[in-house]
Amino acid sequence: MFGINGPEFLVLLIIGILVIGPKRLPEYTQKLANIVKELRRMAAGAKDQLKEETGVDLNEVDWRKYDPRQYDPRKIIRDALLEDAAPAPAAAAAPAVAAAVPPAPARTIERLPAGEAAPFDTEAT
Repeated sequence: MFGINGPEFLVLLIIGILVIGPKRLPEYTQKLANIVKELRRMAAGAKDQLKEETGVDLNEVDWRKYDPRQYDPRKIIRDALLEDAAPAPAAAAAPAVAAAVPPAPARTIERLPAGEAAPFDTEAT
């Protein structure tokens, strides 16, 4: 409740009793009870009005469908990678598939002769 644990609540309650005093305490507790009742009545009225106007009962809504955590990119990628892949082709078909893929071309690296400056394009910068 509001991030307050038991001992903190008791301390606040004792301070409240001392500040308000024993004469006004019943009056303030009655006011607090009336406020809580009014808030509950207003919440129930808003819920009924929403159901009337939209035709959707909030108790029947599947809230898991609207959970933003399901759109976490890490979860989407993990689920996609862990999905069952299509069944692998039969062993007899594997050599035919491997033969159809051409080998990668050899990579050539061109190096400048020692002492030569690298080309520089003055218009590109």
